[in-house]
Amino acid sequence: MAGVQWRDAWQDALYGPRGFYRDERGPRGHFTTATHGTAGAVLAGALALLAREQGLTHVVDVGAGRGELLEQLHVADPTLRLTGVDVVERPASLSAPVEWVSSPGGRDLPAALHQLSGALVLAHEWLDVVPCTVGEVDAEGVLRTLEVEPGTGTETLGQPLDGAELAWATAHWPTEAPGDRVEVGLSRDEAWTALLDRIHSGLAVAVDYGHRGGSRPLQGTLAAYRQGRAVDPVPDGTCDLTAHVAMDTLDHDELLDQRTALRGLGVDGTNPPFALAAEDPQAYLSALERSTASAALTAPGGFGDFLWAVKRVG
Repeated sequence: MAGVQWRDAWQDALYGPRGFYRDERGPRGHFTTATHGTAGAVLAGALALLAREQGLTHVVDVGAGRGELLEQLHVADPTLRLTGVDVVERPASLSAPVEWVSSPGGRDLPAALHQLSGALVLAHEWLDVVPCTVGEVDAEGVLRTLEVEPGTGTETLGQPLDGAELAWATAHWPTEAPGDRVEVGLSRDEAWTALLDRIHSGLAVAVDYGHRGGSRPLQGTLAAYRQGRAVDPVPDGTCDLTAHVAMDTLDHDELLDQRTALRGLGVDGTNPPFALAAEDPQAYLSALERSTASAALTAPGGFGDFLWAVKRVG
């Protein structure tokens, strides 16, 4: 079978009729994110506080999975209006107040998502699964698109990169050494800008694995996961496909790591006083569980290294 551009194969593998994200188990059936379990409860509490501090009454979660973070937000602040956006129909397990909008998948947003007012719009691990063009420098130093055979993952060099994508790579991810790879972030920048255009007033926050200019990974970051394990990237619909985001190229007012962002919202991982163990053992265990989750959310080398791109609109 002839190869196709990675970006197109990636789109079909995740969002096509039999795409990975359409599986009834959802992403949680394969891996745990910061939105799950006690970590998700701590994150939701911080985001609810952020919404209150900014005077926002509506939280929109783009790339909501099966609504795990929205459920935690409903517990953290039942007064918030909550809306999830993802490629599946509204999960039957969601609490009644949680609204839902089905999305085409990838960079495309649903028409029903528009004129958001007083909204905290969250893109938590959305942009890393917005497919992008993957390029590789050939033996002559020419940056070419990479093509892939969807059934096997076998890669071949395609046509030289050109146009707006070449301009993006030249400006943001310059490289000349044969074998070096580039994940062209133009599609992510455009997806983010399109999301900002749907907001009349509020705050948009992209939270993701990412990198900045000056520290781009020379071999790229394209990776795949299935049932909790890293596997070879094969765009056959059986695994997640993800690549870190060039977060500094997104339109933003602030760019900070998650540990800084969450500490500013009161999440620091401090253990509860040991005296509480004798006074109220159950309360101590509950507080210890939350402090452990807080530490995980802010840990170097893990979730704490996520980057937050923050943009105020209106």
